[in-house]
Amino acid sequence: MIDAEAIAARSLEVLERLVGFDTTSRLSNLPLIAYVEAQLAELGIASTRVPSADGTKANLYARVGPAAPGGVVLSGHTDVVPVDGQAWDSDPFVLARRGERLYGRGTCDMKGFLALALAAAPALARADLKRPAWLAFSYDEEVGCLGAPDMIAVLAREEPRPATVVVGEPTNMQAVRGHKGIAVFKVTVTGREAHSSLTHLGVSAVMAAVSLMASLKALAERLELEANPASPFSPRWPTLTIGQVQGGTAVNILARECQFVFDLRCPPGIDPLAVLGPFFEEARGLDAELKAQAPEAGVAVARRSLTPAFAPEEDGQAERLARSLAGDNGPARVVSYAAEAGQFQQAGFSTVICGPGSIDQAHQPNEYVEISQMQRGAAFMARLVQALED
Repeated sequence: MIDAEAIAARSLEVLERLVGFDTTSRLSNLPLIAYVEAQLAELGIASTRVPSADGTKANLYARVGPAAPGGVVLSGHTDVVPVDGQAWDSDPFVLARRGERLYGRGTCDMKGFLALALAAAPALARADLKRPAWLAFSYDEEVGCLGAPDMIAVLAREEPRPATVVVGEPTNMQAVRGHKGIAVFKVTVTGREAHSSLTHLGVSAVMAAVSLMASLKALAERLELEANPASPFSPRWPTLTIGQVQGGTAVNILARECQFVFDLRCPPGIDPLAVLGPFFEEARGLDAELKAQAPEAGVAVARRSLTPAFAPEEDGQAERLARSLAGDNGPARVVSYAAEAGQFQQAGFSTVICGPGSIDQAHQPNEYVEISQMQRGAAFMARLVQALED
């Protein structure tokens, strides 16, 4: 029998180390990656980095067990969201236990799962595995799932093909079979500065941007009205929100520039680029109109990310495995957040989301994971080791 209590105890030690690395997405994750490499090397497990283009960050994957197809990937991201402006009761990068909760940035999203996977590595290394377990840790998930695709491509191209992927986003250790995708765009409107009393001499980038934002607001309202009543997601419709707006230098100056960023989250089967087609056409029309008033003016739309949705697999192999390991006999579940599961699925892997903690705690001040969730995760890992031995 695999000792789940030992895995649970070890996971808390590892989580303390992982939380101690400030891997906010704007920073490098390489110190954490080096720590993981060292931990695996002590067990005789070789790991492979898949670096970012500029070399400041890296994905890392490692195989434990035979070089054979049919294994299980334990996947998670190493980056976390910022703590700027949040009111924390303790240092967010020092693990703090209060009662039966563990507080710290990333405890829930999603270093708790990474800690469980690393805590299970010694048991995996000792076991007589018939099929391998893979640890796959990515970067820049929080800013558009930017890092994982390169690692997924290497796994698919160069390694014995795993049968299933478990993405350990927080689900209270329950199997989740689908998520929405996310498309993020930055719009930059350029105008010409002039005194605000002489509007005929300039072009206000803010005034022009308002018309585009109004169109997006109308689109968001229309998507809600056209919601599919049979959709399992909450909310049922594709959601569109403008999250950031910046522009102008003074109230009495026509703004030279205005920027805004929006995201569109679509359920599986809805193409975000098609949904936004009329908006792109409007932006092109406004670009020409502004250039006619001032050659230096215009509109530029830049795509930041296009993360695919994760479609439910009917009787999916990964979901069956996760349910058996988690003891989950509950209803089918989907989530409205985006994750890397859709990217693994797009590469042809049977995928499921299952990890400790609640998404309600993610990105919040005083983020925490329940110790009971880590214990459930440890039992999941212990059963996984046994399953790979059979």
